[in-house]
Amino acid sequence: MSPAANPLRGEAELVIAGQTHLLRPSFSALVAAEEELGPLFALVDRAGSGQLRLGEMAALFWHCLAEREGLTRDQVGEAVAAQGLAVCARPLRALLGQILQGQA
Repeated sequence: MSPAANPLRGEAELVIAGQTHLLRPSFSALVAAEEELGPLFALVDRAGSGQLRLGEMAALFWHCLAEREGLTRDQVGEAVAAQGLAVCARPLRALLGQILQGQA
C-alpha cells in the first residue's frame, strides 16, 4: 500500500490497476520528465491553455510515481484513459503546482 500523499510537498495519488499509487514530484522525477517532454515551463503553459496531450500527462505521472514496482507505463496510460481527464486533473494540478511554486 502506498503512503498517503502530502499536498504540502506537491504529492498526489492516482489509482492504477485498482491500487492507489503515490505521485511524488521529486527533483529526479521532474528532470526525467523534462528529458522526455521538454521544458517543464512549456508543459505547464500547454496545460494552462488546454493543449496538454494525454500521453504527456501519462508520462508526467509515470516519472513522478514514487514506486513503479509491478507497474508498466501502459498501465499508467490505461488508468488515465479509464478515469478520464476530470479525475486525472486533480493529481495533474498538484504536480503542476509543485513545478511552478516549489515547496512552500
